[in-house]
Amino acid sequence: MDSVLLRILSVALIALLGWAAFHVAIWWQLRRVQGKMRGLEGLRAGVPAILYFTTPTCQPCQTIQRPALKSLTDQFGPALQVLQVDATKKPELADHWGVLSVPTTFIIDSQGQPRGVNHGVASANKLIGQIEEAEGGRLVPSAALPNANSQQQWMR
Repeated sequence: MDSVLLRILSVALIALLGWAAFHVAIWWQLRRVQGKMRGLEGLRAGVPAILYFTTPTCQPCQTIQRPALKSLTDQFGPALQVLQVDATKKPELADHWGVLSVPTTFIIDSQGQPRGVNHGVASANKLIGQIEEAEGGRLVPSAALPNANSQQQWMR
């Protein structure tokens, strides 16, 4: 019985250490770029954004991530901006942001600060939740905004 309990505690400790290491790595990645916000030159002030790193050959980017981002830009229009970066054309920018794989999305708050990162595909609902958390409230769909244009230009 003691052997089983020891194994369970060992597994729990390893899982806890893995979870902590993951969150420390995310924290470090966001702190590393804070104040050195390269690649956000097209960012509109006062509007939250998603910085999206992709490549032309990334299948999950084409089939899952891009449609999720397109649905967000259709839904939120000018209340949200998506800045897309081709990591093969701008490898120095991908390196600056610590991108190791695509798709990678960064949540940028309305003050222009990185608030979250997703390594791999992130659903539209997850991205909305992260933006709302970063902004401290609900993101308003474009239909609720006066004179809102539902078309969003993707930055390259």
